[in-house]
Amino acid sequence: MEKILLKNLNNPGGHTLDNYIAGGGYRAVKEALKLGHDHIIQMVKDSGLRGRGGAGFPTGLKWSFIPKEVYPKYLCCNADEGEPGTFKDRGIIEYDPHLLLEGMIIASYAIGAISAYIYIRGEFAFGAKRLWEAIKEAYEKGLLGKNILGSDFSIDIYVHRGFGAYICGEETALLESIEGFRGQPRKKPPFPAVWGLYGKPTVINNVETLSCIPSIILNGPKWFSSMGSEKSPGPKLYCVSGHVNRPGLYELPMGTPLREIVYNHAGGIKGGRNLKAVIPGGVTAPMLIEKELDVPMDFDSLAKIGSMLGSGGVVVMDDTTCMVKAAYIINRFFSHESCGKCTPCREGTHWMTEVLKRIEYGEGKPGDVELLEGVCANIFGRTFCPLGDGAVMALRGALKNFRDEFAYHVENKRCAARGGFGAIGVWE
Repeated sequence: MEKILLKNLNNPGGHTLDNYIAGGGYRAVKEALKLGHDHIIQMVKDSGLRGRGGAGFPTGLKWSFIPKEVYPKYLCCNADEGEPGTFKDRGIIEYDPHLLLEGMIIASYAIGAISAYIYIRGEFAFGAKRLWEAIKEAYEKGLLGKNILGSDFSIDIYVHRGFGAYICGEETALLESIEGFRGQPRKKPPFPAVWGLYGKPTVINNVETLSCIPSIILNGPKWFSSMGSEKSPGPKLYCVSGHVNRPGLYELPMGTPLREIVYNHAGGIKGGRNLKAVIPGGVTAPMLIEKELDVPMDFDSLAKIGSMLGSGGVVVMDDTTCMVKAAYIINRFFSHESCGKCTPCREGTHWMTEVLKRIEYGEGKPGDVELLEGVCANIFGRTFCPLGDGAVMALRGALKNFRDEFAYHVENKRCAARGGFGAIGVWE
């Protein structure tokens, strides 16, 4: 397919304003300013665009929740890409920042926002630099600031760097952080569309989501919905890492089969080894095994088989991978990143990690696997935000497909993957 989101990925200087305009950049802003706010929102609804941050909520519908009579309004771009195995937003930010800015300008105009914020992961120093440079260029050309392109619409965009907290990828924790408070989730309702940044109506969208907007305005919703699957249309960025020959970032139609992504685009399993498992959407997504690889990579198809698209971070593991070690490292991440606000997540993720650690290091006890299942049951559905649920889904996916390997660790005090202890695998 023709590249829409990654067209400037291999274009030297593609991140600059001159090159972006030469390729047709900011034409969508000019077209959008001729349209009414409601018209733009309806176009996004008709396109079928669903949020690319993981939840898959219809973007146009989210925009329509913003009350018209309340001012001011805000737009927040969630660029806090902290999900292990995910690097899709980083590709846009570093190589095509003006695509994101154009999408944000149009979205701000559609909802009537006066200011917009890009909340970027603190470790993305280079990405933040690229955004600052792009914003400066846009101001100098009259594409940001007062009376954009001679219209009565004005918008300012700010970059807010985080401090490395995974929890700030949760939309209300993101708002708390921008306001200068500790990054912890808020109680919902009220939802950000009603009570968001500084207590005002706010739309929060992912980098990839906003970057789809210019092409919808220029080419129309029918063009966009003609790509991908019926319920999940458009292009999608898939990040492939792990034991494959060609790891990287791939732009493909939404709904491309996982098998095609792994074997055709990513070149198959490195060294000709056998595939053991694939995480399809960042480490919160329950892993899949060989017989499930024909699943279309979209929101609904993955949900039907008990996993999820999430961030589109595809992590491939071959037959040398120790699944106990993989589960331990994943849960150690969640335990470390728990904000501590609610007991099930704060205590539960910690104890899951401790039990997995002792199993991995040959100190497992009879009943440990059942203990892990019990801790999962006490966390799932009882946490303040989805972080705890994500940790549970990751572990349950491993236990569902590789329970015997966990039991082998406990009984034999060593790993079954290579017949030894602590197989290296993808996580080293």
